[in-house]
Amino acid sequence: MSDAAILDTPAFTCGLDATLKVISGKWKPLILYFLLRGPTRYGELKRAVRDVSDKVLIQQLKELEADGVLTRNDYREVPPRVDYTLTEMGQSLARALEPLCAWGTENMAEMQALFAARDGWGRGKRG
Repeated sequence: MSDAAILDTPAFTCGLDATLKVISGKWKPLILYFLLRGPTRYGELKRAVRDVSDKVLIQQLKELEADGVLTRNDYREVPPRVDYTLTEMGQSLARALEPLCAWGTENMAEMQALFAARDGWGRGKRG
């Protein structure tokens, strides 16, 4: 890497900062989670990551590919067949997210109640 390229590369404040640069985006952690199961076709990902638009899913897949986290495999067939696979680095990142998934599962009911209460704050009387 040239000295100019190193100077243009953003410095990270810590390891978490570097991680968040890769997984930033509403859907990227879910994409990584579902790809940990193995090669996955676009349609399967679209069904698994509910509520994501095609435009955003495609954009986030391209960003993850550019970041070296996944590979896009185009089989050049008719009808088209494409799937996505985590790279070795992507697998390690997805496994690092597993404790967050476990925490969410353990605390899901409490979080749902808290979010419902918080969402109700804006619906009360205004004085």
